[in-house]
Amino acid sequence: MDMRVMPGRLNGTVRAIPSKSQAHRALICAALADKPTHIECESESEDIAATVDCMSTLGASIQREPGGYTVDPLKREKKQDAVSLHCGESGSTFRFLLPIVGALGHNASYILKGRLSQRPLSPLYEELIRHGNELSPQGSSPFFASGQLVPGRYSLDNVVSSQFVSGLLFALPLLEGDSELHLNGKPESFPYIELTMVMLKKFGIQIGFDDTVFSIPGGQTYRSPGELRVEGDWSNAAFWLGAGALCAGADSITCTNLDLQSRQGDMAALEILARFGARVECNEKGDSSVTIYGGKLRGIEIDARDVPDLVPILAVVAALAGGTTVIRNAGRLRAKESDRLATVTDVLNGLGADVTETEDGLIIRGGAALKGGKVSSHGDHRIAMASAIAATTGAGPVVILGAEAVNKSYHNFFDDLRLLGGSAQLIET
Repeated sequence: MDMRVMPGRLNGTVRAIPSKSQAHRALICAALADKPTHIECESESEDIAATVDCMSTLGASIQREPGGYTVDPLKREKKQDAVSLHCGESGSTFRFLLPIVGALGHNASYILKGRLSQRPLSPLYEELIRHGNELSPQGSSPFFASGQLVPGRYSLDNVVSSQFVSGLLFALPLLEGDSELHLNGKPESFPYIELTMVMLKKFGIQIGFDDTVFSIPGGQTYRSPGELRVEGDWSNAAFWLGAGALCAGADSITCTNLDLQSRQGDMAALEILARFGARVECNEKGDSSVTIYGGKLRGIEIDARDVPDLVPILAVVAALAGGTTVIRNAGRLRAKESDRLATVTDVLNGLGADVTETEDGLIIRGGAALKGGKVSSHGDHRIAMASAIAATTGAGPVVILGAEAVNKSYHNFFDDLRLLGGSAQLIET
């Protein structure tokens, strides 16, 4: 579908949807647990649907209910000779399940859509083979995996994705013997590893960590807490927070349902927007919230190593700030649903901004007025959402081609845009 977004003021309050990152982790742990778990998670997305489908195929019973899921765990002792796991475009689903299924000893084919088969698997790939798995060549789809993962010493060099580490942390406690996981260098997006550790602890899994080494006792049992709630998603809320930084006068945007003690790395959006010059107000009472007011925005330097998902919306803010913004350590964005360094540049320059790609980042010379036009989502949910926020600030309407890409993580994005006063009109094609 294509969507026409009109320029106009955004103002008001929106509720952050549940965290996709936390929901993946909760559903996987619940499916591996000793008894049923109810997960409070009121929204859906294509990525979460992929994890639900895969864990159901592996033998869990996952019932969608108003406000969440009830997960009846799979039977670990029941081996499956061949399962077909449909991962969609979800990197978390594929990279988490690859070692988990190896630990369970199943043979599996992974069905991958979009650019997922092109996204890197090394060095996880080599370690799984070294510890008992047989795997298709990288880039294959379907991707076949077989064999029984064995405990021992695992080592990951130059980790380009925290998902590799998280996948092993889910899997290794299931093995009979003890394991160690050595990290040679700090992995990208380390806060996501911390998010995994927090969820594992909720399910009774004990893992030691000392600087670069995880100590993982084998033979552990995932023990259900009975109920848990998925907190609000800072990554998707960042689009509204960024829009708040672009507000004028007394207008502002408030996001509710955000945990101000969260371990989600993209909570860093608050500190970064404040450095741009936005005014940030946090309210920890009741349904904790954040309100963002605009200000005299100025260009800054951003290290995106731990917050790559923020780059599309931060680039929009930078395009409208005075001066130059430099974003560094974002090279891994080239292997996302799109090459996000290229697609952010394409969208913003198409709307009148001045953006230059570097090998691992962007140089954004801000201050130019944006215009209307036609842009592509490039099949990427975060590019579609960033385009919509940019469109509200321009001089004319913007048509976003392939706007349905938002469904990957935020099915109701355009509904919430309208809630804040935006005009988003579906174009029949």
